[in-house]
Amino acid sequence: VDVFQAWCGPCKPVVNLFQKIRNEVGSNLLHFAVAEVDSIDALEKYRGQCEPVFLFYTGGELVAVVRGVDAPLLQKTILEQL
Repeated sequence: VDVFQAWCGPCKPVVNLFQKIRNEVGSNLLHFAVAEVDSIDALEKYRGQCEPVFLFYTGGELVAVVRGVDAPLLQKTILEQL
């Protein structure tokens, strides 16, 4: 989940990375979503930050968090979690 604030918008460059990985591993294993923290109470702790945050869930549980746009770290985290 790409967690963002309305004033800065979702991290569009990372969408290409997620699509590339999803094509490589199969569409059933990886799902990408965006969530605006200002409209979701459960994400309140991520408000007021100027960097994107990527939350990784498995079976409904948070398993990893990556702060900032670090494509190699995002790719590593995705592949480790898969």
